[in-house]
Amino acid sequence: MRAVVTKAEVGPADVLSLDLRAPAPVPEGSTLVLRHRRQGDDRAAPLPSASAEVELHPLALRPGLWDAYLRAGEDETKIRSVDPGFSLDALDVYALRPREISFLAYRTQGGHLALRVREATPAVDVRAVWLREGRFEVTGLLVFTGLTPGAVRRDAALLLDAKEVPATVEGVRFHAAVSLVDLIEHALRGDLPLSLRVEDLPGDLRLGARLDDVPGKRRRLRYPPAVVDGVPLRFFYDEREELWIGAERGAG
Repeated sequence: MRAVVTKAEVGPADVLSLDLRAPAPVPEGSTLVLRHRRQGDDRAAPLPSASAEVELHPLALRPGLWDAYLRAGEDETKIRSVDPGFSLDALDVYALRPREISFLAYRTQGGHLALRVREATPAVDVRAVWLREGRFEVTGLLVFTGLTPGAVRRDAALLLDAKEVPATVEGVRFHAAVSLVDLIEHALRGDLPLSLRVEDLPGDLRLGARLDDVPGKRRRLRYPPAVVDGVPLRFFYDEREELWIGAERGAG
């Protein structure tokens, strides 16, 4: 049975809401099948109607990509999707809760429904990077920390090796500004990961961009390099979609 999903969204309670469009009513006994793209094992949940909600935690989905199928009797078809994609505001709300696993429903490049399952560790989701007036500036959202939005300020510092640069954290919003000259000093020692230390949180938070469903930021998202005293300073994402700073040694 062919079916097209017009809406697929995972809510804060980790429930997948689906709206399906099909040429006929969904047959009684139909199931949603989620298949791990690499391992090939299945998880199944009842799909009683074209509009349904599926609790994801009981399915014990491990990290990875899971393709969605509609199984009706002996017939099984991959579910196509015309859902235009996630709402960043909805993702922000989803990321307010502390979690061990996060779920994201998305449309594949081939136009089908899939779920991305990831381990959810507290982090900073980068929202903007600027290079201006001799400074590197970055803003972001604290995700999976359990902190709440609002005006509450906490002491925070951006970590550059062993150096701490004062940063601003208000509610779950973050901002920091660092002199490019200071960055060069540290980046010349080797590629530099960026982390944030926040009052009342037990561990340091890595800066990255993993909350949305856009893969391959290492290739897709490039910031213009800054040249400080003849040394090119570059800002890039690694294969884990975490933000790094590097300097071209021997330049200048």
